[in-house]
Amino acid sequence: MFSFESCIVSSLEKIFCRSGIDANQITRIAGAHGELIAFQVACRAEESVWVEFNIESPLASLIQVREVGLVPCEMPAHPDDPNILSCEAGLYPDPLYPLGKIFKLSRRNWHSLWISIRIPENIPAGEYPVRISFSQHDMQYCYEPFNDVQTLNVEILPFSLPEQTLIHTEWFHTDCVMTHYHQECWSERHWTLIESYLKNMVEHGINMLLTPLWTVPLDTAEGHERPTVQLLDIEYKDGIYHFDFSRLHRWVAMAQKCGIKYFEMSHAFTQWGAKSTPKIMVKENGVTQRWFDWHVSADAPAYRDFLEQLMPQLLEELRKLKLQGYCYFHVSDEPNPKHLNSYARAVTLLRPLVEDFPIIDALSDLEFYHLGLVETPVPNTEKVDLFMQENISQRWVYYCGGWKEVPNRQFGMPSSRNRIFGTILYLYNLDAFLNWGYNFWYKQFSLGYLDPFKDTCAGRSFCGGGSFMVYPGENGPIDSIHYEVFHEGLQDLRALELLESHIGRSNVEALIHEGLQYRINIRHYPLDSKWILSMRERVNAKLSEIFN
Repeated sequence: MFSFESCIVSSLEKIFCRSGIDANQITRIAGAHGELIAFQVACRAEESVWVEFNIESPLASLIQVREVGLVPCEMPAHPDDPNILSCEAGLYPDPLYPLGKIFKLSRRNWHSLWISIRIPENIPAGEYPVRISFSQHDMQYCYEPFNDVQTLNVEILPFSLPEQTLIHTEWFHTDCVMTHYHQECWSERHWTLIESYLKNMVEHGINMLLTPLWTVPLDTAEGHERPTVQLLDIEYKDGIYHFDFSRLHRWVAMAQKCGIKYFEMSHAFTQWGAKSTPKIMVKENGVTQRWFDWHVSADAPAYRDFLEQLMPQLLEELRKLKLQGYCYFHVSDEPNPKHLNSYARAVTLLRPLVEDFPIIDALSDLEFYHLGLVETPVPNTEKVDLFMQENISQRWVYYCGGWKEVPNRQFGMPSSRNRIFGTILYLYNLDAFLNWGYNFWYKQFSLGYLDPFKDTCAGRSFCGGGSFMVYPGENGPIDSIHYEVFHEGLQDLRALELLESHIGRSNVEALIHEGLQYRINIRHYPLDSKWILSMRERVNAKLSEIFN
């Protein structure tokens, strides 16, 4: 006998394409004005069948429905990490595909719909029912008719989330957009695509943008190069460099229109130790060529001359754009102790040239800070406790591929380890978060392009979820589960900050830890999704008391 079943679960559940399901059902969800909330409807049928759904609700015009897609992943999580769902290769739920009214179930397997509601500022607080009905959609085969209904109550809370104070950057790889869509760099189509991604970034709490003055010297094998993406037009005549900043002005204007507030300039030296110069294209006698790259050492007099001519003019343009206090420079990404000397030489060259603009770099050895080589270090989550003991004026943190125990967004991890990071950002009182992989659709070291729908591990190099947050759609980004859940954590952070402004930090911290026998830290935190949801409910209840 044909059967169909469904259930409503939270956004923190991962519904695998299997015959069984292990997920907590929910009957209500709450959100503040300005918040994006989400839940899932998991479905299963005895046969492969087309299903039509319909939503009835006073909120119907605000509801977006997407299908949770499946992608292959050979490295979903580290096998020696104790708190994972799986480290086995397989199909994992992640991309969120646009959906009309019809979707198909595979025989006897669970699938999921991702349902989002962006709550506007002008809607009255209160309870709003959502009714979701399912029926068979006749295609080639007709099975026994069925009708299934799920209901959920959505509570609109009587307060608005404040503006995000956290500086948040997920490195945007402009060349990956160019490569995937087969567009000429800085063609109008390229600009249009870039803008669609920037809008998406801002919608998800990303407010800082990696800016390719020249092709970013990131994740590039020595002697190899990434496709050229350079905002600056540079010409060399009679010993003088002539710079055209018009594309930089367009870049900043477009980004600010989308909602970007902060900008970080592409690194001035190669990754992992500042050994060489980045790839910089320069025109001379009508011919454009690689003027700088791996073949030019970082301390070459010619590069010093280039920077000494560029920086005064660049800083003048940045000041015209009123980016003082909103613009950062980089030396070299992820140096380690064996790079102390080369990094020190690079800093000695760059620091006086950028004047009062700050320099930040992802590095996790305290010696760089103790030697005064960097005033604003960006340590990885594994080392953040060491840096918390230092008197650093602006506190940053980053993560990339992931280490054992600490929060991350890998496919094989429970989503609770992703969302909890927002609460940890609050408890550590951190100012900024950096991640390298918004859309790195290359193999590691940029040794070739890949199809992110088929290779989610950068050529068996990073766990799924590490190298990109979004998938490339026809005209812009396709969101992912791990992207949406991370954003939910940022919304938790904003709610906690709002509550702190009314009851004080110590009381908020006590509310967070209610019922726990330990203090949360970067390695020790609740893993149960029900705990995260209940903690946010306590915050919501307290804020509702204040605002009612």
